[in-house]
Amino acid sequence: MSISKFISAQTATLSAKRERRKEARPGELLDAALDLFVEKGFAGTRAEEVAARAGVSKGTLFLYFQSKEELFKAVVRENISGRFKEWNDEFEAFEGTAAEMLAYCMNVWWERVGATRASGITKLMMSEAGNFPEIAAFYQQEVIQPGQALIRRIMQRGIDRGEFRPLDLDYAIYSVIAPMIFLILSKHSTGTCGDPSLPGNAEKYVTTQVDTILRGICVAPSPTKAQK
Repeated sequence: MSISKFISAQTATLSAKRERRKEARPGELLDAALDLFVEKGFAGTRAEEVAARAGVSKGTLFLYFQSKEELFKAVVRENISGRFKEWNDEFEAFEGTAAEMLAYCMNVWWERVGATRASGITKLMMSEAGNFPEIAAFYQQEVIQPGQALIRRIMQRGIDRGEFRPLDLDYAIYSVIAPMIFLILSKHSTGTCGDPSLPGNAEKYVTTQVDTILRGICVAPSPTKAQK
């Protein structure tokens, strides 16, 4: 190989590597930002820390994300809100009963979000939303409202099919949401604030919550002679 061809080949290889590196940077920045937001909170995370953890300069970070707020929004979309289309498609394709769908929803949500680093975003929002109304409004629109709408659809399907009794869905949806938030808070709490049995037994916990939601806690009355 001639020197000119060798130099040309080396230049092409370096260019390809730089291009791959450029394409990888947004993902690396989002991963670093997620870790730091969960570790330090929104207020405590600085843009230069995110850049340093991702191995780039602060200027490079701002080439992709104009502000820390925009970076946070991108993290939420990448890890949570960007997945609602997938989850709603699963709802449309689900062929089981409404009870089976509710159990599937709660278990899969824990596997895909609750058990991952992304669950720390929920705790962050609960503790810091009051200080950052813009990101609170964003989270409400991108995560809370779509999540509530999906749970409502599952419950409404059960009512429409005669599997669930009529419910005030504005409030009934929280029977699903509340235990999952508690599980997240237990995961991200330390010392006396967290339940030491959770989330190690998260699967058992979710199974029990599903059973309680579907069956309640009252003993079913014995059938009367007339019912027999």
